[in-house]
Amino acid sequence: MKYMLMVLGNQADYDAMGGKGSAGNPAWSEADVKAMFDHMNALNDDLAESGEWVDGQGLTEPRRTRLVSAGADGSPVVSDGPYGETKEVLAGYWIVDVADFSRAAEIAARAHACPVPEGAPNYPVVVRPVDEGAGTEM
Repeated sequence: MKYMLMVLGNQADYDAMGGKGSAGNPAWSEADVKAMFDHMNALNDDLAESGEWVDGQGLTEPRRTRLVSAGADGSPVVSDGPYGETKEVLAGYWIVDVADFSRAAEIAARAHACPVPEGAPNYPVVVRPVDEGAGTEM
């Protein structure tokens, strides 16, 4: 069964990883960023080796997000996003193909164990089944 494992974040987190800290988001050092990437790359390699990897990507910072709707004539209407009241956005994800939810949860726990600097937020990993057809259940 396929699951999407989602890592959350916000603009302040991306700023902190770039060395610009703020209240509740201490600046990350180069060593902190390297430790994070090393952890995630090891997880990715293990998933690929086990055959559970389908896809995974880190996403760009929220300030580069755009919202698209359709105008009355069907043409795209583009605006900045996400909205200011958005607390967290999708920062990255994996699609894994595993035997069951328990295995997806194990992988999510490993992703959550990624090292972060002292005092930095560490959001839970969202695990959601991929709908591969009618009647799919967790």
